[in-house]
Amino acid sequence: MKLLFLACLSPKTGNYTTAERIRSHIESAGHTCELRDVADFQSPSDVAHLLSQNPPFEAALAIHLFKAGRLLLDIRLPFGVIFGGTDINEDVKDEQKRVVMEQVLLKARFAVAFTEKLKEEAEFVLVSPSSKIYVQPQGIQTEVAEKFCWTEFLRSSGVRTECVDELCVFLLVCGLRRVKDPLYLAEVFSEWHSENHLNILIIIGPKVDPALTAEVEAVVKRATGVFLAQERSQQELHAAIKRCFAVVNSSVSEGMSAAILEAMDLRVPVLARNIPGNAAVVKHGVTGLLFSSPQEFVHQSQRLLSDHELRERVVRNGKLYVEEHHSVKLERETYQRLVDTLHKA
Repeated sequence: MKLLFLACLSPKTGNYTTAERIRSHIESAGHTCELRDVADFQSPSDVAHLLSQNPPFEAALAIHLFKAGRLLLDIRLPFGVIFGGTDINEDVKDEQKRVVMEQVLLKARFAVAFTEKLKEEAEFVLVSPSSKIYVQPQGIQTEVAEKFCWTEFLRSSGVRTECVDELCVFLLVCGLRRVKDPLYLAEVFSEWHSENHLNILIIIGPKVDPALTAEVEAVVKRATGVFLAQERSQQELHAAIKRCFAVVNSSVSEGMSAAILEAMDLRVPVLARNIPGNAAVVKHGVTGLLFSSPQEFVHQSQRLLSDHELRERVVRNGKLYVEEHHSVKLERETYQRLVDTLHKA
């Protein structure tokens, strides 16, 4: 079967990684899966035109109910959708978008939510038979670059110190866009750094929003102890995660943060903002630590620094949680089974 797969494909983002992984699951079952960026299409008619190519497509799949799903409303082929997170958490607040997403969900053969919480939220805000929505957590695979140099990484990020091995590096992994709120902790972290120069925060991720990127660059220039790293390959990012003290997530909204799960898999502690998407995977004091304000972030970080038993516990439990709930093998089987329902349709 030839299948069109639509997603937001900004390079080196969680969306891109997720889409590529799901595409490989589909192709490993013998299908042809063409992954395309939603930015390539202006309207549903553009997609309809592509689908009429020879040999024709037989089905479609989309990540994000509004950004990608709306482009499938005019097609006559069976399709499925995967919730992105911001579609259910944020876009439903806009009534026009909510109506469109409801139409997409009603027309889709199936929908996938990364968490039970996201499924419940979708059922609450959108009209849809609950039997249509499946829960499949993201599968997590980590691979560390062998030739990664930590000292060079720090230097290229603007960190100037001879005490590299003594640094306590907090790594905020996020694309530079509003929903990720990359500057949420900048001011309080800078104040904390002035008390202890060994504590530093490095923001790393693709520059998705040019206006926000300019803001971040300006703040980083004047905020001591806060740095902005150039985006890296997935393997280099995993190597940086493995070397840091803790991975941080300060997003306003998340579907399911791959960076949090990758940190757990790499046995690195996680400090995450207390929002539904994060709280679904980070159990406070068990698999990581949650915070609801910048001040609480500092408090939880200090706990992690001073309490070695706590650190060992969240690292051990985080690794076990990923192994138990985020199997790539189970993810592959779920998507192959769901795509088969499109094939039979």
